[in-house]
Amino acid sequence: MSYSEKLEELLTKSVIPDINERLDEIFEEIADNKEASEDAKEEIEELREFKADLEDVLDDIKSGDIDEDESKELIDDILDAQKGDEEDFGFVEED
Repeated sequence: MSYSEKLEELLTKSVIPDINERLDEIFEEIADNKEASEDAKEEIEELREFKADLEDVLDDIKSGDIDEDESKELIDDILDAQKGDEEDFGFVEED
């Protein structure tokens, strides 16, 4: 299995489902509290942006616009983040 295939599998079977699960948890908290805190709104926005970035990576994999070295680097970043419970998975925020 190539690194691109491994990355695609990691994103589709682990990372994106985890993001969706967290979004569901936040929406449940909002429903229970009948309002959204500023922290919840901010986290929702960050998670949606991150998910969109990951979906762009999936598009790049499908179109062949990501090479094996970049795929391996992203896999390593994601695995490191999952171990360390980091939230940015090695992605640098663009200005």
